[in-house]
Amino acid sequence: MDHVRLSWRDRVATLTLDRQGRHNALVPDLLDDLVAGIGAARVEGARALVLAGAGRSFSTGGDVGAFLDHADRAETLDAYAARTVGTLNTAILALLAFPAPVIARLHGPVTGGSVGLVLAADLVAMAPEAFIQPYYSEVGFAPDGGWTALLPDRVGAAAAMAIQALNRRIDAAEAVRLGLATTAVASDGIDPVIDGWLDALASKSAETLAATRRLVWDEARLAGVAKRLEAEERAFRALVGRPETIERMRTFTSRRRAAAGTP
Repeated sequence: MDHVRLSWRDRVATLTLDRQGRHNALVPDLLDDLVAGIGAARVEGARALVLAGAGRSFSTGGDVGAFLDHADRAETLDAYAARTVGTLNTAILALLAFPAPVIARLHGPVTGGSVGLVLAADLVAMAPEAFIQPYYSEVGFAPDGGWTALLPDRVGAAAAMAIQALNRRIDAAEAVRLGLATTAVASDGIDPVIDGWLDALASKSAETLAATRRLVWDEARLAGVAKRLEAEERAFRALVGRPETIERMRTFTSRRRAAAGTP
């Protein structure tokens, strides 16, 4: 796996997104690695799964520059969008069906479709430097990654709509209030908090934890989420190839380069 690192400690699997030069932005190769890593952790019988990001960000969602690279022909862009969003959906569903607790370690920004990895977690530790933000209304994409498939069930339909319509940035404290994070903790305390959770989980019945996850994310609920994720993919593909969206992508990437001081 080139873009995701799988490490083990005391039967705990940690999957670290590692595309640091692009803030762990989601591309098909990274998502393929993530799906493979989740599968490997499941086969090896992980008692817990930790999701983390290397570098400054957890993940900035879909790589807008990579979408632009496929924008010369509508067919190419549509195929790329289908593969990217489709594989992200596969990863989210694999996390929801994982038979052991899933923990998200948020030390930096979580934007776009990467929020789906957080929504699939049971415990979320979030540092002050981290935030959650959609950006879809800025770029012209339709929401993916569970922004409509999972978020409304967590925060309510009106709140989910307001966050996305206004492209609101959710900081760690608000994420806890909304139920998107379990705790907000100083960046140097995030690993001790997660270690404490893992120690607590180690004393619990693994069979009970697996049964609880299986009952919460039962066949009917997973089928409903899968159906809504498929709807997100269809909407994403319908909007991504529009001339207006492509122009918005160009403007977005230009602003980001200017802010970073790169040509």
